[in-house]
Amino acid sequence: MASPDRLPPLFPAGMNRYFSPIRSLWLRLRLNEIGPLVSMAACGLFAWAFIALAGEVLEGETHAFDSVVLLALRNPQNLADPIGPGWLEESARDFTGLGGYAILTLLTAATVAYLLMAGKRAAALLVLASVIGGALLSAGLKLGFERPRPDLVPHATRVYTASFPSGHAMLSAITYLTLGALLARVERSRRIKAFIMGLAIVLTLLVGTSRVYLGVHWPSDVLAGWAVGAAWASLCWFVALQLQRKGQVEKPGETSLPPEADRT
Repeated sequence: MASPDRLPPLFPAGMNRYFSPIRSLWLRLRLNEIGPLVSMAACGLFAWAFIALAGEVLEGETHAFDSVVLLALRNPQNLADPIGPGWLEESARDFTGLGGYAILTLLTAATVAYLLMAGKRAAALLVLASVIGGALLSAGLKLGFERPRPDLVPHATRVYTASFPSGHAMLSAITYLTLGALLARVERSRRIKAFIMGLAIVLTLLVGTSRVYLGVHWPSDVLAGWAVGAAWASLCWFVALQLQRKGQVEKPGETSLPPEADRT
């Protein structure tokens, strides 16, 4: 396969000088225009989804859906028993722990320490601000809505706060998607980029799904948590792109784009 820094052999060598400026312009647009546009569009889309879902929750329109899903995940003869073998319930508790404050705090602290040691102070501050800001936003939304926890089935793990939106779903989306995007940004291989972002999405989905399976959240709580978490992560990604343009996220030579794409 041809090197990404060279034109395909289909073009004569002499034509490289004509196509190189076009390619350079495309790469600049991808970094300076397309990336920010996509991130802000995603932020708006997920924010709209959360607002629409919140409205349905306040009007009680989601109760039937929530009840059907919760009851479908329980043994009809014993609502305290989630469907499936015992190891599945234990696995759900393990997965839900990946979205707990202790795990996310440890992961965030380790990431911030690594970024500081690598000399990426702006990226470290971005990660810290995104996670702390997301935690404050989650707490504020819970206090604002004050939705009770599900009472249809017994809870399979302890809970301490209100139900809407799911803090585990929201904070896991913020943390894993933000960290995944930063790691993918400095990786050159597209396959590895896709793997990193895919892993971040899978972890986020596992955490949220486990909350419903354990009976501690209505399904609409988790959907709302995913939506507002993804919106916040998209906003943080927009900020990261602005920092990258100033060279504060990646050091020279670490960017996944060719050098000419970084010149202004």
